[in-house]
Amino acid sequence: MHSREEQLQAFGRLLDIMDDLREKCPWDRKQTFDSLRQNTIEETYELATAISRHDMNEISKELGDVLLHVVFYAKMGSETNDFDIADVCNRLCDKLVFRHPHVYGEEAAQNAEEVSKLWEQVKLKEKGGNKTVLGGIPDSLPSLVKAYRIQDKVANVGFDWEKREDVWDKVKEEIAEFEEELTSERVNELTNERVSEEFGDLMFALINAARLYKIKPDNALEQTNLKFIRRFNYIEQRAKEQGKDFKDMCLEEMDALWNEAKKNGL
Repeated sequence: MHSREEQLQAFGRLLDIMDDLREKCPWDRKQTFDSLRQNTIEETYELATAISRHDMNEISKELGDVLLHVVFYAKMGSETNDFDIADVCNRLCDKLVFRHPHVYGEEAAQNAEEVSKLWEQVKLKEKGGNKTVLGGIPDSLPSLVKAYRIQDKVANVGFDWEKREDVWDKVKEEIAEFEEELTSERVNELTNERVSEEFGDLMFALINAARLYKIKPDNALEQTNLKFIRRFNYIEQRAKEQGKDFKDMCLEEMDALWNEAKKNGL
């Protein structure tokens, strides 16, 4: 690993390169906050994918891409005298110190749960911070992540189940309400608003259960996505080896290959 001095030199080199690119490269010079926004979102998702695959080499690469965007925005901010990278770093440092009174102040927190509760209290007091418990949740968050954040935040101010096991009664209740809506005479198609609403309630309850059992639902779902892709790719490959076309295979044949993939640890 590199020394702190080497790390600072590397960061300084990045800032120098960003200065050069903004001055000498037509593409970099043309970019604005708005033009980079979508790229930033895509780079963040690519980093998330690398993390879900536990690919350290790829994580390092994607972190660099995300860092480039941070430096890029800071450079553009400096050009209009609104802020620069020092402002970005100093604001972050000040916020970290303020939000960790158990490290830099007199508060005490013995575990991660106590820290989370302390954070919510501190953020409500923070100058320019959130004015309400749910005020800091970005509107653009993916719905799955947003639901988890909502539930986590209200739990930190005491709005939570007394025992985590109690959440399963809520899950069962939501399943029953969803099934009732599906069989209702009012339902003519699956796009029925009431059906969609009840399905949303069921998902919200399941996400709450995941939170209570220390499961990140987006991570869990992504692992299942990747597992499904591996197994389905196996079916496709084995079918090709057997000279079969998907459209000519029955479900039983596909299931047999699916189970074969499971036995092979995919």
